[in-house]
Amino acid sequence: MTTLRKHFFCLLLLIAFFLTEQTALAADTSVILGDMQTEKYLPMLTGKRVALFCNHTARIGNEHLLDVLLKEGQQVTALFSSEHGIRGDIPAGDPVDSGTDSKTGIPILSLYNKNTVMPAEEDMEKFDVLVIDIQDVGLRYYTYYIAVCNLIEACSVYDKEVILLDRPNPNGHYVDGPILDMSLKSHIGRLPIPTVHGMTLGELANMAIGERWLKLPNKPKFTVIPCLNYTHQTPYTLPIPPSPNLPNMKSVYLYASLCPFEGTEVSVGRGTRHPFQCFGAPALKNYYYYKFTPKSLKTAPNPPFLSEVCYGVDFRSEKELKLRDKGMDLYHVVEAYKAYKEQGLGEKFFIKFKTESGKELEIFDLLIGQAYVRESILAGKSAKEIRDMWQEDVKRFKEQRRPYLLYAE
Repeated sequence: MTTLRKHFFCLLLLIAFFLTEQTALAADTSVILGDMQTEKYLPMLTGKRVALFCNHTARIGNEHLLDVLLKEGQQVTALFSSEHGIRGDIPAGDPVDSGTDSKTGIPILSLYNKNTVMPAEEDMEKFDVLVIDIQDVGLRYYTYYIAVCNLIEACSVYDKEVILLDRPNPNGHYVDGPILDMSLKSHIGRLPIPTVHGMTLGELANMAIGERWLKLPNKPKFTVIPCLNYTHQTPYTLPIPPSPNLPNMKSVYLYASLCPFEGTEVSVGRGTRHPFQCFGAPALKNYYYYKFTPKSLKTAPNPPFLSEVCYGVDFRSEKELKLRDKGMDLYHVVEAYKAYKEQGLGEKFFIKFKTESGKELEIFDLLIGQAYVRESILAGKSAKEIRDMWQEDVKRFKEQRRPYLLYAE
C-alpha cells in the first residue's frame, strides 16, 4: 500500500469512528415520545377535567404539554408539582409551595413540601383524569417516580384515571446496585428495586402495580402511552436538563457513581457550574490535584464547603459514550474514604441524618439502599468486591421485571 493510500485509509477510519460516535449520541432523533402521540390520548381526555403531573421537561417540540392541551381545547384544572417545581428551578430538597401558574391561572398543587407528599381530598376532586409527563433518569434516589407512585395510589382511592406519557430512560441500558432494604425506605427510596433499575417510568409504574408494591384499594385505571422506535439500548440525549444540578448528559451518566457521595462529607460540585461532573473536599488536598470552590448559586444557594477550596477529580474531559458505558462505579467513593482514613478522619466521612423523632440515620445507606455497602467500605473492601456482592440482586431483579417491560432489552 502506498503512503498516500495509507493516509487515505486512516482518514476513512477516523471519519467512520467519528460518524459512529455522533450517530450513537444522536440516535434519539427517531424516538417518538408518548406525549408526541396526541392522536392516542387526546380522545381519552375530551369532555373530562384534566390534571397534569409535569415539570419543565414536559415539552412537545418547543411547546409545553400544558399549552398544547389548552390549545386543543382540553379542560386542564390542576397542575401537580414535585421536587424542583413546575419550572424545574427549585434546588434539590427544598420544599415546593402550592400556588397558581402565572401564565394560565391554573392551581399548582405541591407534592413536595414538609406537610404534603400525597394529594388532599379537595385536590383529588378537581379532576377526572390525571396525565403524567415528566423526564426521569432511572435512579432509585431520583424522586419523580415516588411522586408517580403516590399519585397512582391516590387515584386508586378516588377512582380516577391515570395516563402516563412515557419517555426514554437515559440510563435504561443497564441495571446495577443493590435492591433497597425496605427498612431503609425513605423520601429518596420507595420501592424494592436496584439503585439503577433500567426501566422507563411507564415500565416501573406497571411493575409497582403488578408486584403489589402500592396500596391500591381499587383496581387502577392506568394506561401507558409507550415511546416508539425505542429499546433499552437506544442512546437518548435529553433535550432539556431534568433538574437544576443535572445540567447535561455527563452529569446524568455520572449520577449513579457520584450521588452516593451525598451521604459523605465530600462535595459533588454543587455550587459550581459543573455539578455531578466532579467531586472533592478540603480534606483531600494531598490526594487530588483538581480544585474548585463552591459558591452560592440559584441552583445551590448553600452548597457544602461554601467558599472553601475543594480538591478532587474533574470528569468534564471524559467522553459521554465512555461514561455511559461505564455505568455505576463506587471506586472513587472507596478511594476517597481511604484518603480520609489515612488522615485519621475516617469517622467524619459518612454523615448522618437526624429525624424529627431524634433517630439518626446514615444518609449513605438511604441512598445506596443497603447498610452492607457502607460497612464493606469501612472494612476495607474494594469497589469490585462490593459490586460482586449485589450481582444476585441484579440477576433476580432483571428476571422479576421482565413481564413489565414495554421495550426490547
